[in-house]
Amino acid sequence: GTPKRPSCAGLSTTCGPSGNESCCTSLLVTGGTFNRPNSGYAATLSDYYLDKYEITVGRFRAFVDAGMGTQNNPPAAGAGAHPLITGSGWDSAWNANLPLDTAALKARLQRYQVLSTWTDTPGDNENRPQNYLDWYTAFALCAWDGGRLPTDAEWNYAAAGGSEQRKHPWGNADADYTMASYDCMGDGVSGCSLADFILVGTKPAGNGRWGHADLAGNVWEWTLDCDGEDEMPCNDCANLLDPSFRVMEGGCAANPDTYLGAGDHARLPPGQPNGDIGVRCARSAP
Repeated sequence: GTPKRPSCAGLSTTCGPSGNESCCTSLLVTGGTFNRPNSGYAATLSDYYLDKYEITVGRFRAFVDAGMGTQNNPPAAGAGAHPLITGSGWDSAWNANLPLDTAALKARLQRYQVLSTWTDTPGDNENRPQNYLDWYTAFALCAWDGGRLPTDAEWNYAAAGGSEQRKHPWGNADADYTMASYDCMGDGVSGCSLADFILVGTKPAGNGRWGHADLAGNVWEWTLDCDGEDEMPCNDCANLLDPSFRVMEGGCAANPDTYLGAGDHARLPPGQPNGDIGVRCARSAP
């Protein structure tokens, strides 16, 4: 489950609860049918891979160092497509939404330095999730790394344990701090700090059915989909109708536990990076 990824070329195996796993581990999710938690309509999915971990600062650094994710070096048209969903790849009209060059990308990542996990030189945050990601940059990253953004259905399916229809990624037990990083606004300490974005994979009690870490809390994660209710059963589907908003899943460190359910989602304009948004990439099964 660990094919070579550009984001992990030369990167030490430092992720997971013991700090000795590849940060690029990607786990097979066995396809099937489940009821989408936001609408109740059935969705059927083919097998796919989903990265075990949120994209770390260390992995994102490889993307930045390669000069990617900019108007000067955008994804190729059609890159990062879901092979079963027409029109799901990169649209060259989106190039203008990327920062002009690497310096501009770094500046965007540090819009609010107090909570930005990015540092221009490697430091203590390399295994924290990369935050302040807008949707276009997240898409470009996954495409460059040999993957793609997960569809909302794929993300929900992994978080709900597929046909097990779990309330939370770990099961039906209520959230607590042994399972997820959350509610740094209400933990009795003033505000949030970088430490509230935990090192990825360090709370294995919260792992999902197929072993994915941090599906609840830490950072919200972008999906491919536009916002909108899923008003019909579907197979390997995504809502691509209204690109003015894109969907993110999973809650973040600043949310109360009521946002950590397998289907809790939010939406933002795709060009809006926030300090509590990151991504994990999906990969199509052969």
